[in-house]
Amino acid sequence: MMHVGKAELAAAVSNAGGLGILTALTQPTPDHLRQEIRRCREMTKKPFAVNLTLLPSIKPPDYPAYCKAIIDEGIKIVETAGNNPGPIIRSLKEAGIYVIHKCVSIRHALSAQKLGVDCLSIDGFECAGHPDDIGGLVLLAKAAKSLKIPYVASGGFGDGRGLAAALALGAQGVNMGTRMMCTKEAPIHHSIKEAMVQATERDTTLMLRTFRNSSRMYKNSVVTEVVKIENRPGGAKFEDVRELVAGSRGVNVFVTGDKEAGVWTAGQVLGLIDDIPSCEELLRRIEKEAEDIIGGMARMIPALSSRL
Repeated sequence: MMHVGKAELAAAVSNAGGLGILTALTQPTPDHLRQEIRRCREMTKKPFAVNLTLLPSIKPPDYPAYCKAIIDEGIKIVETAGNNPGPIIRSLKEAGIYVIHKCVSIRHALSAQKLGVDCLSIDGFECAGHPDDIGGLVLLAKAAKSLKIPYVASGGFGDGRGLAAALALGAQGVNMGTRMMCTKEAPIHHSIKEAMVQATERDTTLMLRTFRNSSRMYKNSVVTEVVKIENRPGGAKFEDVRELVAGSRGVNVFVTGDKEAGVWTAGQVLGLIDDIPSCEELLRRIEKEAEDIIGGMARMIPALSSRL
């Protein structure tokens, strides 16, 4: 949710009964993050979290300084993700913060569990951003067998059917990114939201696989060019695609509404998005759909038993 997880969206999600999340690295400096946290508090009295993701980047940020800003501002819930999270997680736990760590494999989830995180976000192949190669159905069922702490399901969720399925697979709830981008409160250009409504589940692709940094993106001309360069005979160096994948170009997508201006993340849940509701409307609808589905399944049990 880089460049999307701002105060407007986080506050709207929390006010609607979800857990809104600010993305720390959307802010250019730790001081800007402090200001964004304070701005979010002006918009909601409900709990909200901050995400801090540690991933390879052209210009690595000052992660300890961002972590200090989060702690100093009194944030109670943090979502972490990425490489070598141990030092950051330890700092957060020492400050009494509830830590949710995002994982794309059970191996990494077990390691995070040993580090003392409180909850895990299990991300399937369907997710936007940086997936592994295992789909959510298998990954979540494996999590139920392997983990001793709570987890939420992430990747491919956008309606009540997905929520009901996630609960059946042992998750405590769902984590939605792409679906929340396509809401009235999401701080991105309306033309991008319209492009998401028109897209299908086939309109994403993986890039940077050859650099061991797989990223699921909306399939546009820029991403297609990156993949073409990666697959050329003899391979490619990161310098060959650096300009194409620059974060500054991705920001321009959301500001100008030009879906071809740069690379931007989107999950396969695009195929389930057909409107642009408010966060309140979306969460109430998902809850109602899930309740109806779970209730219908409960009514099936006596009928099935009578046939045995």
